[in-house]
Amino acid sequence: MTLSLPGPLVSSEWLARHLNDVVVLDATFTMPGADPDAAAIYAAGHIPGARFFDIETIADTASPLPHMVPSAQEFAQIAGRLGVADGAPVVVYDRAGLMSAGRAWWMLRMFGHENVAVLDGGLKAWTDEGRPVTTDLPALAAERFTPAPRRDLVTDRAAVLANVTDQTAQVIDARSAERFEGRVPEPRAGLRSGHIPHSRNLPFNLLSDPATGKVLPPEALRDVFLQAGVDLDRPIITSCGSGVTASALAFALALLGRTDVAVYDGSWSEWGQGTQTPVATGPAEDA
Repeated sequence: MTLSLPGPLVSSEWLARHLNDVVVLDATFTMPGADPDAAAIYAAGHIPGARFFDIETIADTASPLPHMVPSAQEFAQIAGRLGVADGAPVVVYDRAGLMSAGRAWWMLRMFGHENVAVLDGGLKAWTDEGRPVTTDLPALAAERFTPAPRRDLVTDRAAVLANVTDQTAQVIDARSAERFEGRVPEPRAGLRSGHIPHSRNLPFNLLSDPATGKVLPPEALRDVFLQAGVDLDRPIITSCGSGVTASALAFALALLGRTDVAVYDGSWSEWGQGTQTPVATGPAEDA
């Protein structure tokens, strides 16, 4: 019988007890040019049995934009090669806690796989609690993954541009305040600085306890969103630099019951190009 996950967030204690019953994916991500990169970090030590979910390559590699969502067929082939069978319980994590694990969680859900959770505190919590890591690579057996895309969980530039005018949905940006306000250059060359007009700013690192890497409890999470000017009863789109930490916001919102949030996949890597899209600078406008 397929194991049922206790919820979208699992503890390292729970994972240790069920390590042989779930598919574990290491979704650690680094910005281009980082040394070591995500693959090297995974190779240096990961949770036993964890497979590397490479955000850079589990993507539409023909797109000029970074790690855009691949086709359903491509994702199904990759997920199957990673051993993710239809309905299988999956736990994803990253090195920090909740930075890029949300991207893997979101992609699996976007392609119809709901039996997925994030490891609370990620690899940091796992090692802080004295649990083992390994450099051994797991033996992978290909499985059948049948995609059932949920296009409501992803959005594009055209829809976000229309939303600037009608403001049907709130856009929440997960980048730092300095980047959001346009006070520092973007880390990717050739992009303008600033943010999508009328968007709110909630840096993804505010979702977690900085000491432990663990996600804030629900009431504290709710307060963080409210303090950022977010109305939790209205439609929401999340954005960031390239769709990674936007997914962390989507995950946190799911913990608050908002499982219908759309991620702007292109995010600032697309919006900040050229002059075809409007850009605002400075703090978020009053709601």
